[in-house]
Amino acid sequence: MTEDIFQGYKGEALEVLKKFKVRVWGQANVETTRGTFEGTVLPRAENDDDKHIVIKIITGYNIGIDIHTITGMKETGYKKASYKIPEKQFPVTPGLPNVKLFGTGGTIASRLDYRTGAVIPAFSPGELYGAVPELADICNLETEKVFAVFSENMGPKQYIALAKAIGKEIKKGIDGIVIGHGTDTLHHTGAALTFMCQNLPVPVVLVGSQRSSDRPSSDAALNLMHAMKAAGQSDIAEVMVCMFGPTSDKYGLLHKGTRVRKMHSSYRSTFRTIGDTPLARITRDEIIPIKEHYNKRRSDRNVKILPYFSNDVTMLYYYPGMKPDVLDAMVDAGYKGVIFVGTGLGHVNKELYPAIERAHAKGVHMFMTLQTIWGYVHMFVYDTGRDMMARGIIPAGNMLPEVAWVKLNWVLGQTNDPEKVKEMMLTPVNDEITLREPYNGYLVYQGGVPEVEDFIRKVYK
Repeated sequence: MTEDIFQGYKGEALEVLKKFKVRVWGQANVETTRGTFEGTVLPRAENDDDKHIVIKIITGYNIGIDIHTITGMKETGYKKASYKIPEKQFPVTPGLPNVKLFGTGGTIASRLDYRTGAVIPAFSPGELYGAVPELADICNLETEKVFAVFSENMGPKQYIALAKAIGKEIKKGIDGIVIGHGTDTLHHTGAALTFMCQNLPVPVVLVGSQRSSDRPSSDAALNLMHAMKAAGQSDIAEVMVCMFGPTSDKYGLLHKGTRVRKMHSSYRSTFRTIGDTPLARITRDEIIPIKEHYNKRRSDRNVKILPYFSNDVTMLYYYPGMKPDVLDAMVDAGYKGVIFVGTGLGHVNKELYPAIERAHAKGVHMFMTLQTIWGYVHMFVYDTGRDMMARGIIPAGNMLPEVAWVKLNWVLGQTNDPEKVKEMMLTPVNDEITLREPYNGYLVYQGGVPEVEDFIRKVYK
């Protein structure tokens, strides 16, 4: 048997495959001391050890089998798999809304690279239609691959390019826009586009997935369907994030781009509106508004594109015992703005006061946000807050820390005048600061307590 049929295997694992004459992509029964497994033998990631054989079982999940537990293997079939989804020309149906999909990369547009074992940006927007043909029942879709990056590599260059692309599509008459995006920094991009794309006449919907398209539990297809429906049929003309509501597939949620945050590393229901309620629930059949007031869809093509971003702002997450040299280093590095993420109502220790004074003297713009995530900065309550305001730190209401970072960069891309910066930062564009939180804007369910367990039993049988 030639070496090329054992892709990526080496050492002891390679010898086991040779011994039992089982090839990569072969369907095999694997007898082990822990039971029998049946599935397709997958290529081994080149950086992995030589002590495991990986198979894709019938459920679609991949498992690694310790070779020292294997007592026998038998190849029952062979068909080399292709994880390339062919692109398809999207059909045009009269009467359906026209939606533009911008592809940027991320898990919603990815597959597993069996050579390295990594999830890589791989599907073009056209391939997404090949994977989710139901999209043709929702809208007429145009696609454009603008980037192919993971969301951690999204930044000012991409924000500005997307804002300009959105403006062009709106002027051309598109009915809605969807942006496929990795989830890790999706909320940063949502905030940036909210500030850069104002007075929108149509929806702009950012969508991602927590689990790649080759996994049985992938949320990619349903999230895409929900996003396309929101872009083409919703009357909410705002920058929104569309992702799972509960971790099941009951419905999705539409979140305002300035009040949303990723709250779990792997749950499909990771995105939550903070300090408010989501804009709407969405299913494949209907859109159910939650908020009464929002920016409505219009028939005109008037939009304000303000593609500014300084990238001269940093964030300082305060911790007990922080020394002034931390802030001094940021100022010395040339940062023109600092978003403090303070404790409680917006506090840092007194040891930082001299550094804060030096930063203020050098014209650094400083704003206070909260580690608590929910709630408002209140710097008039304690002496610490009053002392910091006297030294130049400005409270940022209930703006989320990352939203404040985005907004200050956007503001400093337009002006460096202290009074103008303060005015622009504290004047809401789209609810990044709200007058109050609704009574149900702060809900954290804690498992184990009676009232929550009773609720769970009623909802999930």
